[in-house]
Amino acid sequence: MDKANRPHIFCHMETSLDGKIMGKYLWIEETNAEEDSFYTLFSGPKAYFKPQALLNGRTTVEDNFTFYKTPDVDEGAAPVPAGDFLADDGKTGFYLIVTDSKGRVAWEEGQLTDFYGHEKAQVVEVLSEQATNAYKAYLRDKGVSYLICGKDRIDLELTCRKLKDVLHLDSVMLGGGGAINWSFLQQGLCDEVSVVIAPAADGSADTQTLFMARPGFSDDQPVVFSVKDCKVMADGKVWLRYDVKGKSQHNFAADSEYQAVQDMLAKVGNP
Repeated sequence: MDKANRPHIFCHMETSLDGKIMGKYLWIEETNAEEDSFYTLFSGPKAYFKPQALLNGRTTVEDNFTFYKTPDVDEGAAPVPAGDFLADDGKTGFYLIVTDSKGRVAWEEGQLTDFYGHEKAQVVEVLSEQATNAYKAYLRDKGVSYLICGKDRIDLELTCRKLKDVLHLDSVMLGGGGAINWSFLQQGLCDEVSVVIAPAADGSADTQTLFMARPGFSDDQPVVFSVKDCKVMADGKVWLRYDVKGKSQHNFAADSEYQAVQDMLAKVGNP
């Protein structure tokens, strides 16, 4: 996709030393300074990044905002007009954009207040055509904007194009979870990765990592980066910045040494 047809998209995340974006390490005193560098880098008067929107996957939004409530939809709602819906004609200064293919998030209203240093943020749901009329009517009733991007699943290229053409965005922060982060990278839609590493780890095998391939949506072909900068922050965290170079062209199927190692691991795992 031509970069001129989409916003500049950067992924900004905090991880533990073992690469986790969720876990017990986030709750301990040592990772929660009064001025947390992860947040001050993109919010507040001294922010380095100045995005116009935060883009999250559905699970991240459910974890942090709606807590897996069920939307109270009216299955008998009158048919809504086809296409996209903007609750305030795109006049809000900041957006929370959510990829929610089938329409599951239970919003109570279309705007969030005091949102990461912004007075308010307009919620924009990115739906596929699999979202029901009842759910779209529910969003309209709550004043929640939505964009239709894809037939059976969300088309990320179309999403990026609409962020540029419909919402007029030039800079978007990609903020997790791991599956949506990786999908953007795999499709060449993320320009920069910014990682703030906390000086802690919890060793959990059950929590999300920074990037996670999702079977049927993205594969595990490596992506290559080039280092832009590295800084130790005042709160003891380390800030790493990378430009995204793109997917590796290595042919693993034709790599006999790699295949031999995989065969050996399969035998060890299945004696």
